[in-house]
Amino acid sequence: MTATGGQPPRFFEPDTILRVLADHQVRFILVGGIAATVHGSPSVTYDVDVAPEQSPENLERLAAALTELGAVRYTEPDEDLAEPSADELLARVEQFASPIGYIDVLRELRAVGGYDQLLAAAELIDIAGVSVYVAALDDIIASKQAAHRPKDLAQLPALYALRDELRARPRP
Repeated sequence: MTATGGQPPRFFEPDTILRVLADHQVRFILVGGIAATVHGSPSVTYDVDVAPEQSPENLERLAAALTELGAVRYTEPDEDLAEPSADELLARVEQFASPIGYIDVLRELRAVGGYDQLLAAAELIDIAGVSVYVAALDDIIASKQAAHRPKDLAQLPALYALRDELRARPRP
């Protein structure tokens, strides 16, 4: 996917994306493929999926972070490019393209819920020097099952195996 009139990202720098979000003090839960990778999934992804806390102040910080990243909303061919705004982020799921990667902003994950529901089971994990709340593996699995997209369904066997492996490990 590319933004209309734009080029696809030349690089994928999820650590930089996370750092800019943290610098702007955006409250979010990391979800999707990167979150699964943090848990140990072998799947590869080229976007950062976040579920932000939905207060107007937090969405303003998120919009500012996306603007700093040079992100523009994915558009249909007949739409104009638009800078991120807090109102758009409150209204629906938005997908953005930046020079260093795609960023999907999800207001809610099917079968799981939004920020508040995800936070209950999320883990605070250091990723490239940034403390990030990462969705629980069970929540990632539930959202991929509910999404029922072929690419999500294809990842489920590996995620089930990872979950079983993690549950079988002795706890310290």
